Amino acid sequence: MSKVLIDADPGTDDAVALAALLAAEAVDVVGVTTVAGNSTVENTTANARSILELFGREDVPVARGCERPLVRSLSTGESIHGPGGLRGDLPAPTGTTTDAHAVEFIREQVDAHGTDLTIACMGPLTNLAVALALDPSLPDRIGRMVAMGGAFEAAGNVTPVAEYNVYVDPAAASRVVQTAAPTLVPLDVTDQARLPASMTDEFRSAGGAGSTIAEWCSYPAEVREAGGDAIHDAAVAAHLLGDVLTLDAQPVSVVDGDGPCRGATIADTRRGTDAPTTASVATEIDVNAFRRTIGDALLSLL
Repeated sequence: MSKVLIDADPGTDDAVALAALLAAEAVDVVGVTTVAGNSTVENTTANARSILELFGREDVPVARGCERPLVRSLSTGESIHGPGGLRGDLPAPTGTTTDAHAVEFIREQVDAHGTDLTIACMGPLTNLAVALALDPSLPDRIGRMVAMGGAFEAAGNVTPVAEYNVYVDPAAASRVVQTAAPTLVPLDVTDQARLPASMTDEFRSAGGAGSTIAEWCSYPAEVREAGGDAIHDAAVAAHLLGDVLTLDAQPVSVVDGDGPCRGATIADTRRGTDAPTTASVATEIDVNAFRRTIGDALLSLL
């Protein structure tokens, strides 16, 4: 059984991804670490606990993480995800978080599971960057690290060049890319990770948790997208469950600075370049397989 540690800032698309992984019989979610991003870390931590409670998985430990980016003030995404960072009818969290900070919890899980562990990153990479600073050996001791982040040929969703998770903490993203050889799942593919309206209607008609899932899959009217809303973080979950992505090893760098290029992710794809590869970048997504994988997982919860 695959061991997965989820590092996230729930967040509606984070919630879809987390729910899908919880539903998978082949996945053991060993914990959720939270980070400031779509909302404050207080809210993202409460949201994680509420999601787990909604699906009867209070057994999964939650570790609260970094409350701000490494060197910048926090820019939240509540205009997209709703007040507190998560829409839908959710139970009030009654459990507690772990005594360990998320950074220490990550290190503990790497020690416990080694190369059987996948770290699935669905928010700003602050927790991972701090963990790497404390223990540079982490990438050599885990199975893989898969992160939703970046925009290469696609336009950004915060600025013309920057995707939200990277934009919030580009210093953290730069450290992770340069030291951890992650798999990056950028907007180039997640913009296609859309569930059809008929599937969202099926969730809603089930009532209960299904209505909440439907809320997660539908953005506010003012930002709603034609052809269905992109559930970006769910592409990470779908790949862990069904290998829906095509990957290409590329030399990647992150612009860590102020100005119009803040948070840009750049791949050096020049012919004949001798730049070392730093990440495996998802370049294509099997949309039908994505829909089957995420849809089947979510429907199994209802």
